[in-house]
Amino acid sequence: MHVLIVTFGLEGLTEAEYYRGCDRDAPAFADIPGMIAKVWIADPATNTYGGVYTFCDRESLDAYLASGLFRAIQEAPAFASVRAETFAVLEGPTQVTHGAAVQAA
Repeated sequence: MHVLIVTFGLEGLTEAEYYRGCDRDAPAFADIPGMIAKVWIADPATNTYGGVYTFCDRESLDAYLASGLFRAIQEAPAFASVRAETFAVLEGPTQVTHGAAVQAA
């Protein structure tokens, strides 16, 4: 399993507008091949928004990074300083600590 953490700031978009867009766009993210889950994150105090994605394998994560859906995030004028970090999951200890994505897999 692999995790992708994407963060960005909002620029020229209110928090309420962003939340409405998240609700509208969630179904498109639910259909990402190989994605186990996406957790939507927000910290208005630091203007940090984004998502934590869990993928079943690195190939699925890489396919998402090459997709038009991810490119739309990178190119959105309302999303400033888009950052994407990828990580492998240590599955053994994650199971011990009740990692939801591991249990779902």
